[in-house]
Amino acid sequence: MWTANIVTVVGAQLTVVAVPAQIYAQTGSSAFVGLTGVFGLVPLVIFGLYGGALADFFDRRTILIFTTIGLIATSALFWLQALAGGIDVWPLLCLFSVQQAFFAVNQPTRSAVLPKLLPPELLPAANSLNMTVMQAGAIAGPLVAGVLIPLVGLEWLYFLDTLSLFATLSAVIRLPPLPVAGALASAPGLRAVIDGFAYLRHQPVLLMSFVVDLIAMVFGMPRALFPEIADMTFGGPAEGGLIFALLFAAIPIGAVIGGVLSGWVSRVEAHGRAVIVCILVWGMAMVGFGAAVGLAGWQGTRWLHAMLAVALVMLIIGGAADMASAAFRQAMLQSAASDDVRGRLQGVFIVVVVGGPRIADTLHGVTAVAVGTAAAAAGGGVLVVIGTVVAALAVPSFVRYRVTR
Repeated sequence: MWTANIVTVVGAQLTVVAVPAQIYAQTGSSAFVGLTGVFGLVPLVIFGLYGGALADFFDRRTILIFTTIGLIATSALFWLQALAGGIDVWPLLCLFSVQQAFFAVNQPTRSAVLPKLLPPELLPAANSLNMTVMQAGAIAGPLVAGVLIPLVGLEWLYFLDTLSLFATLSAVIRLPPLPVAGALASAPGLRAVIDGFAYLRHQPVLLMSFVVDLIAMVFGMPRALFPEIADMTFGGPAEGGLIFALLFAAIPIGAVIGGVLSGWVSRVEAHGRAVIVCILVWGMAMVGFGAAVGLAGWQGTRWLHAMLAVALVMLIIGGAADMASAAFRQAMLQSAASDDVRGRLQGVFIVVVVGGPRIADTLHGVTAVAVGTAAAAAGGGVLVVIGTVVAALAVPSFVRYRVTR
């Protein structure tokens, strides 16, 4: 499954780039391109939660096969419409939503099956490997797409994505049956989703794994500030450019480096403490990033390149810390939750991972207008540190949580 995912993730990133590129080419409007966020987020939230409930009722191998076929079908439809010269923007956005719905059901199920395939002590390593591939795909996919679009056109990007998904389909077909231990007694509906949240209420360790991630992402993710920082602080062109690209790539690069060097995660037993340390490192890295941006503006052009290098290093360190934190938190969900709610909790995990940074975009954007980009980024990092310490003191059982070998 992991090897197949290497191919599939790069293919998926081709479509991630191709859809907004096609929409902009057809409409010439950034507003329509921005709608991909709404048309992508809504099905991710709805079907991320409901898909988790499905994963706690049906055989998980069956769900993986069905959703993978759905992803192949939607990618093939993207290819066919591009081959035919494109379709109106609204059907294109709706097709994108359908694809994201299949993805939202597929991902919680993929994560929920890992405890059936691996012993608990290997779950952090498995999650690190998965996240390394995802982040590497987020870097390689857009680069490959940027080269291919002017050479072969959008239809080939969609076609390559469709082909790549057959690697995953082949892998999931070869899985053994994966029935749910203590599965839901009846077909899942809204009640099953609510029961998943109710389960969290009585599991403070698992609940805190979501809370500390929200603290880290909502207060500490400064990506909405990157365009202004690249332009106004470091002198890049307003429409983008190298500095803009480096700022956006730095956190994924850090995550990939952290993943490549993540052999140590399987030797850590104190998962709760490890998560707290990783998030504190993330918060302090964002403080360092904001300070570098502030010093660059204060010193003018004198230390500009040095401060840019410091800012990028801080983002890379933050990306590595965030990767390790996510690996441990995912392992806690997989090992501490009972099998009959594992799918629903993975659905909540997807929603938190997707929703936190989007809230951060709004929060950082508004704050930067009032206090400036440097203070917004550094202040967010300070709030991450304070919030994480408060959370650790409030729920000491989370800090004490460990996996016994």
